[in-house]
Amino acid sequence: MPLSPLDIHNKEFTRGFRGYAEDEVNEFLDQIIKDYEIILREKKELEEKVKSMSEQMSRYNTLEETLQKSIVVAQEAAEEVRRNSQQESKLIIKEAEKNADRIVNDALGKARKIAIEIDELKKQSKVFRNRFKMLVEAQLDLLNTDDWDHLMEYDVSLTNIQNHHRNEDEDGFEVSKDELSNLL
Repeated sequence: MPLSPLDIHNKEFTRGFRGYAEDEVNEFLDQIIKDYEIILREKKELEEKVKSMSEQMSRYNTLEETLQKSIVVAQEAAEEVRRNSQQESKLIIKEAEKNADRIVNDALGKARKIAIEIDELKKQSKVFRNRFKMLVEAQLDLLNTDDWDHLMEYDVSLTNIQNHHRNEDEDGFEVSKDELSNLL
């Protein structure tokens, strides 16, 4: 057990012949007691500081561990968010590709249908053109015949028509003047 200032103070030395000077020894012991008390006080203060710093260090260590755990959790959460984002973006891209394929296929189908309709219209227009050409040629042939010239030379007068119809009236067919005007 270490000495206390009280132990030093209460220590009694035996006196010998030609021993040390008692006043000097007592003075020196008093100085040792004071210095020893200072050292003990400083030791106690340092122990309290060490204890306080140990507690503070413990709190800091706990805080550091908590921060490290938080960082790990944040990193894991960030990684999870990144993975989820990648999966979601892949799904979005896949869906967009499906939609694009569907749109392209629909457009190709419509284009094929339109191409078929165009071909059909071309065929119909060719048939119509040929028929119309034949009709026009037939009409031109009709116009180019001499029948028109004979028709233009034919004189149709009201008297001739009435006589012609009188003959038909006898047969039971009668034409009024209004109908006759409409015929002309």
